[in-house]
Amino acid sequence: MEDLELNANAYLPLRDVVFHTLREAILKGDLKPGERLMELQLASKLGVSRTPIREAIRMLQQEGLAVTIPRKGAQVAAMTEKDMEDVLKIREALEILAGQLACEQVSHAQLAAFEENIAAFSDAMGTGDLKRIAQADIDFHDMIYQAAGNPKLVMLLNNLREQIYRYRVEYLKDCSNHPRLIEEHRQILAGLRHGDKKYVTEMMRRHLDNQTRAVKNIIRAQE
Repeated sequence: MEDLELNANAYLPLRDVVFHTLREAILKGDLKPGERLMELQLASKLGVSRTPIREAIRMLQQEGLAVTIPRKGAQVAAMTEKDMEDVLKIREALEILAGQLACEQVSHAQLAAFEENIAAFSDAMGTGDLKRIAQADIDFHDMIYQAAGNPKLVMLLNNLREQIYRYRVEYLKDCSNHPRLIEEHRQILAGLRHGDKKYVTEMMRRHLDNQTRAVKNIIRAQE
């Protein structure tokens, strides 16, 4: 926590600035699982009052990044296999459905945008900027959701976004996964281009299962 500094953004409410600061510290490992999130200490460190700290911690709890322990208060949540599997199973079912629907109606413009995203994803990996890499990955999957043409499905997937983010970042931290990720995105795009639902389903399931296995190993190593 020694290096914790507020990531100021004039366009966001203070609680959101504090939230993003703490969130990034947790995802980067600067705040470790089990570390207490003491309001007074954090308020002093970040130069804010306790109110935005309290609100930010509540937002972290909604993402599963923090938990409240009786008589101890809030602390950084540990990742568990059960939580990960619960979230990623739902994600897999919904994303496969989105991919199947996208096969039916993806446009030429959307296919071109997928190509641009894969190039941007590859460029981001070359920078080593984890936030940029994660955003390019998010953008690819968001494009599948939009191509599905089902707003209700998009809403459900967006509701999972924050719960998935921690596992996505853990997976992307390992640069050895990057070449495979790019290839998997290309395979999914190939299936969408040919409207091949069976192939897209197979590639998306493989893509998400690879992430699940990798993150499971990370969680076991941390335990």
